[in-house]
Amino acid sequence: MCSIHVQDPAAAHSFYTGTLGFETLMAMPEHNLFIVKDPGAAGTVGLLLEPSDNPIAAAYMNGLHDAGFPAIVFGVPDVKAEYDRLTGAGVRFQGEPSEDPSGISAVFDDGCGNFVQLHQD
Repeated sequence: MCSIHVQDPAAAHSFYTGTLGFETLMAMPEHNLFIVKDPGAAGTVGLLLEPSDNPIAAAYMNGLHDAGFPAIVFGVPDVKAEYDRLTGAGVRFQGEPSEDPSGISAVFDDGCGNFVQLHQD
């Protein structure tokens, strides 16, 4: 499992499942606990949508966001197709997909305190 600090785990769960297409691995709203996973991938890593109620974690999350840096990178087979799909769903990107020697990338705001990078080799 890995985690990403978010401002509101329930709202993040809604965005990560409803908009990005992740599946719920575990949801315990009464404990503010939400874990999502890549759909259809067996044995995949869970992503804990961790409440950013710790001052150190909040400072880190806010610092990354204020600087425009992604908090997490997701590898996808086709960044341009995901960009089109997510833009159509109202997701705000920093710009259009760009290519460099490492591949194609695009960065969007998850609305929960983070920028997320999509990357294709």
